[in-house]
Amino acid sequence: MVKNVADQLVEMLVNNGIKRIYAVTGDSLNEVNDAVRREGSIQWIHVRHEEAGAFAASAEAQLSGFACCAGSSGPGHVHLINGLYDAHKAGAPVIAIASTVMSMEFGTDYFQETNTIKLFDDCSHYNQIATTPAQFPRMLQAGIQYALNKKGVSVIGLPGDLTKMDAEEGVSSTQNYNPVPEVRPSATDLKQLAQLIDEHKNIVVFCGIGAAHSHDEVVNLSNKLNAPVGYSFKGKMSIQYDNPNEVGMTGLLGLPSAFHSMHECDLLILLGTDFPYAQFMPLKCKIVQVDIKSERLGRRAKVDIGLCGNIKDTLTALLPLVAQKKDDSFLKEQLEFYAEVKKQMQGYVDDGGETDNIHPEKVASILDEIAADDAIFTVDTGMSCVWGARYINATGKRELLGSFNHGSMANAMPMAIGAALSCPNRQVIAMCGDGGLSMLLGDLATIVQYKLPVKIILFNNRSLGMVKLEMEVAGLPDWQTDMVNPDFALVAQAMGIKGITVTEPDNVKQALQETLQHKGPVLINIMTDPNALAMPPKIEFEQVKGMALSMTKLVLNGRMDEVLDTVKSNYKHLKEVL
Repeated sequence: MVKNVADQLVEMLVNNGIKRIYAVTGDSLNEVNDAVRREGSIQWIHVRHEEAGAFAASAEAQLSGFACCAGSSGPGHVHLINGLYDAHKAGAPVIAIASTVMSMEFGTDYFQETNTIKLFDDCSHYNQIATTPAQFPRMLQAGIQYALNKKGVSVIGLPGDLTKMDAEEGVSSTQNYNPVPEVRPSATDLKQLAQLIDEHKNIVVFCGIGAAHSHDEVVNLSNKLNAPVGYSFKGKMSIQYDNPNEVGMTGLLGLPSAFHSMHECDLLILLGTDFPYAQFMPLKCKIVQVDIKSERLGRRAKVDIGLCGNIKDTLTALLPLVAQKKDDSFLKEQLEFYAEVKKQMQGYVDDGGETDNIHPEKVASILDEIAADDAIFTVDTGMSCVWGARYINATGKRELLGSFNHGSMANAMPMAIGAALSCPNRQVIAMCGDGGLSMLLGDLATIVQYKLPVKIILFNNRSLGMVKLEMEVAGLPDWQTDMVNPDFALVAQAMGIKGITVTEPDNVKQALQETLQHKGPVLINIMTDPNALAMPPKIEFEQVKGMALSMTKLVLNGRMDEVLDTVKSNYKHLKEVL
C-alpha cells in the first residue's frame, strides 16, 4: 500500500518519539486522524478545546522532552495560540500541526482560511507551510530539529489536500538529532570570576531554571563560599531540596528572606536565570551573570561580569579555582532571618480560617505534607501560584509546572492532562483557581474520557483574587472581580469525576487525604478566604497607601462590609506591613 503524506507525518512523529497528538479533529485534519488510527502505536487525544491541547503538549514536552498538538483550519489555529505562546516562552519543544484549507484555495478568502505564517510567527522558532509532497518531509524534519535544539515551538502548515497525496521520500535526514554540547566560559573568564569571588566576603547565589541539572554543583559552591542560595519559581524544584543554605524565592511571589539576602550582599552570582523583575534586583553590589544564552546577559540588571556557559559545566570548571571561605557569619544571619520568615508563614497555616473562609496557606501546606515524594504539581496563574510557590516544597523528585513566563489563566488543569498522560505512574495534582478552571471547564470531560487520575485542588475564593489585590494596591476599588460560581463539586460529578466540597478548616486534611487516596479523578472544591493577601517580599509605601485608598473608596461606595472583612481577615498581614 502506498503511503500518503498523512501516513508519512505520523511515521516521522513516531520515529521521533512522539507518543500522542492533542487535537480536535475535523475537516483538514481528518486524514491525519485516520492515519493515527491505522498506525496504532500513537494516541489521538481528543481535547475539548485546542488551547487545552497546546497546554497539555507544553506540559508533556517539559516533562518528557518533546510533544505534539494540532489544530484544523481557521478557529482551530486561533485556539492553539495561547497554549503555544506558553510552550514557546517556557522553552518547551512542541511541534504543532496547523492543517489548512486546500492549497488551491490559498489567497481567496476561503471559508476558515487563515494565514498561518502571520498567525504563528511570534510564538515559534520554525513556521512554514508545505504545499507539495516533496517539501513536506524536509519541513517536518527541520521543524523537529528547531523545536528540540532551540527549545520552543515549531509550526508546520499542512493543507488538507496535501495529506491525501502520495508521499515522497525526502532528501534530508529523518533522524532525530538532539546533541548536548559542553559549554563553559573561557579559562580567562573563569579566572576573572574566581578572582572576583576571592575579593568579596558576603556572597549570594541566585538560581533559575538554567541551573536545573546543577543541584550538587550549586550546593558545593555555596558551601565553599558560605553563600545563601535563592532561586526563582522555575528554579525551586531543582535547587531547594537537600540544600542547607537555601533562603527561598524572591520576586512577586517570593519571600522577604531571599530579597533581604540579595540586598545585603556585596556580590550576587546569577546562575541560569532570566529573572524578569528588575525592581527586586539589588543596585549597590557587584553582579555576575552566567547563562547559556548570551543574549540574555545584562538585560535585567547592571551586570559587572557576564559569562556564557551551561551552569553545570561552568561550576564544574569554577569550583577548583575558588578557595574555601572561613567566615560564615553572613550566611548564619541570612539563615536566621529565613527561619523567622518560615515561622511567620506557619502562623497563617495554624490559624486555619473560618467557615467558607479557609486560609489557602493551610490547604497548600497540608497538600505539601501528604502529597507523594514524586508528585507533579501544576498551578494556575494568580493566587494558586502564590500558595504553590510558598508552600509546596521540593524533594528532588517532584515537578512543578505553571505558566511562569506567559502568565496565562486556565493552564493548570490542561497541563495536568499532559502530565498524567506522559507520566502515568506519578501522582498529578492541579492547583486551580475558580477563575482559571472556569475558563476551560469543558476539558474536565477529557480527564474522564481518558480515565486520568488527576486530582484537582480548587482554591475557590469566588473572585479573580490576584486581580483584586492588584487593583487594591493601585488604590482602586476592586470592580468586576467577583465570580458567581456553580457548585463545582456537582459539576464534576455530572461529568463523571468524584466531587468534594470543603467549607470548614478542620475538615481540610481529611478531605485532601481522601482526594489523594482515590484511584480516579477528583475535584475538591475548597471554599477559601477571598481576602487572603499575597504580600510581595518588599512592601513599598505606595502599595500601603494604595490599599488604604482602595478601602476608603469602598466605604464611599457603600461597601463597608467588604472593608471590615478584609481588615479582619488580614489583621496579621496588615500589622506586619504597618
